[in-house]
Amino acid sequence: MSHEHINTDERLLEQVDQVKRQRRQAGLSGLVGGLECVIINTEENRFEPAVKELLRYTGLDCSLAFQDTARKVAVLQKQGSADFLITSGKPGVNPFAPFNQGPKSAHLPNTRLETLVFRTKDLAAYVDIQKKRGKQFMTEEIIRAPHFSFIQSRPSPYTGNSLGFIEWHTQERNYMGTKARSLDISFAKPDLPHLAHIGRLDHCATRVRAEERDKAILEFMDMTEYDFEFAIYVESLNSITNVARLRLGEFAMVFTSGIAPFTDVDHSGPTELYIHNYGTRVHHMAFETDHIETTFQALKKDGMGFLVDLVGSPDQGLKQTFSAMSPNTLLVNEYIHRYGDFTGFFTKSNVTMLTKATEKQ
Repeated sequence: MSHEHINTDERLLEQVDQVKRQRRQAGLSGLVGGLECVIINTEENRFEPAVKELLRYTGLDCSLAFQDTARKVAVLQKQGSADFLITSGKPGVNPFAPFNQGPKSAHLPNTRLETLVFRTKDLAAYVDIQKKRGKQFMTEEIIRAPHFSFIQSRPSPYTGNSLGFIEWHTQERNYMGTKARSLDISFAKPDLPHLAHIGRLDHCATRVRAEERDKAILEFMDMTEYDFEFAIYVESLNSITNVARLRLGEFAMVFTSGIAPFTDVDHSGPTELYIHNYGTRVHHMAFETDHIETTFQALKKDGMGFLVDLVGSPDQGLKQTFSAMSPNTLLVNEYIHRYGDFTGFFTKSNVTMLTKATEKQ
C-alpha cells in the first residue's frame, strides 16, 4: 500500500513531551486521578438486556438502579474496579449520535460506551484551568449533586468519546442526583461460581483512524494525567496498539489505529475496516481474570460467543481472549490474565492474533 500518511512513534514522542510540559506549566499536575467509572448508553429496549448481560458475563453486581430527569441508570460495581453506569432514555439531541452512523452501527443510533469518568480532587480548579486553555465541556457550569460534582467534555472529534471528571463530597460511588428516584427493577446476579474469577476493569481500547492516531492520544493526555508509554506495530495487519497509563497496575487506555489510512475493505486491515463499519468508538473492555482457562470454558458453556480461543501462555506471561460483540452495547469483552512476575502489558504475538480475530466483526 502506498500512502502519504504513515504513523511513526518518533513524531508522536516529540509531541508527547510537549504536552507533558504544558500540563505542568498550566498547573494541572496532581488534579486528575484514575478512572472512576464508564458510562455506556443503550437503546431504551436494550437497557435491561444490557445490564443482565454484564451481570452474567463479568464479576460486576448491580448496586442501584434509578431514574433521573434525563435517563434510567443502573450502577454496576465490583470492589477494586471502576464502576459501570448503564444508561438509557436521554431526551433531545444526542451529541454522540454523529459517531454512531457506521454501516454496522446505525441501527443502534444511541448505543456506545460514551464517557470515561476520572476522579479529581478539585473540579473547580481543573475546569477553570482547562477553560482558560480553550477546552470545552457539555455544560457551561459544573453539575452539583448531593454527593458529587461532575462535568464532561464534548465528544472528541477523533474518538467519539467524552471524558468526565468527578469530585466526591460525601458518599463516594453514589451517583444519584438531586431529582433521582429508585427504579422498581430487580437485577439479580446469576449464581455462577466462575464469575468470582472475573475482576477489575483492566483497560478499554478505542479504535481511531490512522491519520488521527497522534491527535487522539495527545488530546487524551492533555485532558488527564495519563502518559503514552509504548506502541506495538503489527505491520501485516496495518495496525498499531498504543498504550497510555497513569500508573503500573491501574486502568490503562488503549488506542488502536492503522499504520496507514483506510483505502478499501479488502486491503486496509481489520482495525481500519472496523472503523469503516462501526465508526470510531471503544471496541472492547478488558477484565482481569483468574483461572482463565476454566473461566473461559465456563463462559462458553453458559452461551457466550468468542471471536478467538485463548491466546498466549504462561511462558509468554499472559493469556487473553475476545468475546463476540454484544448486540446490546456493541462492545466486546476481553478476558486477560497476566502470570507471575510479568510486568509487561501485551505481547506482539497476542496483539497480532487478537487483531486478526476482529476481522470476524
